[in-house]
Amino acid sequence: MGVGKRLKRILGRLIERPPRLFRLTVPGGLFRVPGEEKTVYLTFDDGPVPEATPMVLDILDRYGVKATFFMVGENVWRHPELLAEVKRRGHAVGNHTYHHLQGAKVTTLRYMQDVMRSEELRDCGLFRPPHGWLRPRQTLQLRRRFLIVMYDLVSRDYSRHLTAEEVAENVKCLARPGSIIVFHDSKKSLPRLEKALTSSLEWLISEGYGFRKLRVRNR
Repeated sequence: MGVGKRLKRILGRLIERPPRLFRLTVPGGLFRVPGEEKTVYLTFDDGPVPEATPMVLDILDRYGVKATFFMVGENVWRHPELLAEVKRRGHAVGNHTYHHLQGAKVTTLRYMQDVMRSEELRDCGLFRPPHGWLRPRQTLQLRRRFLIVMYDLVSRDYSRHLTAEEVAENVKCLARPGSIIVFHDSKKSLPRLEKALTSSLEWLISEGYGFRKLRVRNR
């Protein structure tokens, strides 16, 4: 492997498993569920969209897996029937802002207005920031209203530089008890999603992992 490829691999791993320093930037954020014996939490970001979400739901049904979908409010507004279908099939839903905003690029006021506009479409109490970036003041305000769900493992199914096999390999290499795993039910992930998700689920099941959806206590 050349120097360039090794560097890409190192940088990729920093995304796929967030380092401790990054985890400290979101105090109170849930990156991994502690004390979980052979249990993982499968999550999907950026939907719902008709090109990807129904396929994901069918795959999850095939393996009897429940997951948590962090939905972009604008997509929920366009496709309310998909929100209803995700709920009907027994999955949990979370807030991913209305316009897929990155917190570091906008004011706290604008960010919170966008988040709460999205929350009006489905009162869920779970929130995940797009791209994982928040300003400290945004984190503080969000914690008053939401459980901030981050991640322990990013599959990188969205990357056009990876094959479906490489996406699944990320899951196989980095999954561990309590991992919160990120896939995307988005058009961007489609070239890799079906094969990578199926392969990942089959491997996790063969390794004895169970699956749970995320929830806010007392809800």
